[in-house]
Amino acid sequence: MAAFLLGQVNIKNQELWQQYVEGVGESLAPYEAKVLLRGQWHKQLAGSSQFEQSVVIEFSSTEQLEHWYNSPTYQSLVPLRDRAAEVNISSYSN
Repeated sequence: MAAFLLGQVNIKNQELWQQYVEGVGESLAPYEAKVLLRGQWHKQLAGSSQFEQSVVIEFSSTEQLEHWYNSPTYQSLVPLRDRAAEVNISSYSN
């Protein structure tokens, strides 16, 4: 069953954010994950949102998603992420 990570983002420091994004790309490789969407907020159609950008990443399973998230490689990026942006991360499965 596929699993999806949804990240909602407000960037505080563009240079640090770019470093983080590059690190995430490298960290995803062993998990065969695919970035399906990385985009700028356009228009709120219903409800409300406080975030300017979103990312959706597909994994083969919730186990793979959680292995990636808890991996030493990704966890080493968390301090950089937290300096670079305000981020909300959720996981979903279908």
